[in-house]
Amino acid sequence: MFGLIGHLTSLEHAQAVAKELGYPEYADQGLDFWCSAPPQIVDTIKVTSITGQQIEGRYVESCFLPEMLANRRIKAAMRKILNAMAHAQKHSIDITALGGFSSIIFENFNLQQMKQVRNVKLQFERFTTGNTHTAYIICRQVEQASQKLGIELSKATVAVCGATGDIGSAICRWLDARTDVGELLLIARNQERLKELQGELGRGKILGLEEALPLADIVVWVASMPKGVEIDFTCLRQPCLLIDGGYPKNLGTKIQRPGVYVLNGGIVEHSLDIEWRIMQIVNMDVPARQLFACFAESMLLEFEKLYTNFSWGRNQITVEKMEQIGQVSVKHGFRPLLSC
Repeated sequence: MFGLIGHLTSLEHAQAVAKELGYPEYADQGLDFWCSAPPQIVDTIKVTSITGQQIEGRYVESCFLPEMLANRRIKAAMRKILNAMAHAQKHSIDITALGGFSSIIFENFNLQQMKQVRNVKLQFERFTTGNTHTAYIICRQVEQASQKLGIELSKATVAVCGATGDIGSAICRWLDARTDVGELLLIARNQERLKELQGELGRGKILGLEEALPLADIVVWVASMPKGVEIDFTCLRQPCLLIDGGYPKNLGTKIQRPGVYVLNGGIVEHSLDIEWRIMQIVNMDVPARQLFACFAESMLLEFEKLYTNFSWGRNQITVEKMEQIGQVSVKHGFRPLLSC
């Protein structure tokens, strides 16, 4: 059995979803309540592969909210993720994906050091960040969507915002090794890590975001935009493909210009309907078919009986592992979202 650990995008969103899912005691509560609310299994999921194989999973709501980070409730956020992992393990889930902020919090606050959660000793091989599949899907979106828009990759400039992160660095490796990209622009806040990545790739220009945007035919956005930062998107080329790989996805509402195409990055479509409720309440356009690629990774590992932390640790994703999960993704009927 596979599992998905997720969270909602805001307190207001969480209150609305709690009411819809039949948890009225959560629906009118404020942030203090959500900081203490325990994880819950709120959905049973059934997925059928195009091979005919069927699997079952559970969605674990961590009750984490992004406001916890904004209000400096870091310990509450950390506790949420660890408790959700323990909850999944106690329910004998074989492989569970950490969705949204879950994997970011886990890595940024070194939660791998906290193996004991009350009476549960976490077995990290039961968990995956899902980042390998996410990186693979975004790369395929770059390749396939650019072709649809008439952007020739061999002559194109691709800017990766968040290049030194786990997903961003994997995308850079793929674009360098597998895709004939004309120019690669590397954008991140940590200059030392940028230079290390540039040295690893043997290519790529290190630029600031405002310098890079006017030069890019394709912008892959896998970093969170700092609060209060405003970007002048009027400088974008036309045509320009912008892939929003963040969560929650909001670039489509900020950028509405002729010739600029915003694609929700890291989203896959399945060939067959999935039996679940959870994607409907996170506002997917086609909730029976569309889902986050990180969630799909745990499904793929369940289909293949690969009960291992396939994606784990920062900047450990290789092109070979992306190819491996990509082959399995195609095998079981998943494909990148390509509708802008």
